[in-house]
Amino acid sequence: MTLDVVITWIVVGGIAGLLAKYLVRGVRTGLVGTIVIGVLGALIGGWLFRVLHIAIGAGLVNEIIGAIVGAVVLLVVLRAVRRL
Repeated sequence: MTLDVVITWIVVGGIAGLLAKYLVRGVRTGLVGTIVIGVLGALIGGWLFRVLHIAIGAGLVNEIIGAIVGAVVLLVVLRAVRRL
């Protein structure tokens, strides 16, 4: 894993986490939390898109959209667990 890949993960995670926070209200995180949610969302979104055989766009666009979807799913689950 090169430095370029790590930086891309952080940038994509930050974008996805930030957009997911605006879509799912009620979850407060800092900058690092937002990036972590975005990176975890990218993993969840990538897995989910592979399982459902969904491909949107190509390259970085597909990764960002998958990360946003995964981050939204993660935030919805986190919000539901916190309310229990």
